[in-house]
Amino acid sequence: MQMVRTMIAAAALVAGVALPAAAYIGPGAGLSLLGAFWGLLLAVAAALGFVILWPLRRFFRRDRRAEQPAQTAAQHTAASQPRSTSL
Repeated sequence: MQMVRTMIAAAALVAGVALPAAAYIGPGAGLSLLGAFWGLLLAVAAALGFVILWPLRRFFRRDRRAEQPAQTAAQHTAASQPRSTSL
């Protein structure tokens, strides 16, 4: 446990003493990075949305399929009855 504390203290000391990097990201590279980040973020959100909403869509489709045979049976019964042709 003492070794872990020493390593954490050493890492904190090195991170605190490190000099900032004098790097410049131009507008083209920055916009490319932002575009890639937003694309990745939206792809992950869409994937999670589909995974979460898939059971709900399946549930609602199952309800509609259960109602359809009852409706079609009533339509076939009404269609098979002869119409009265009174002129």
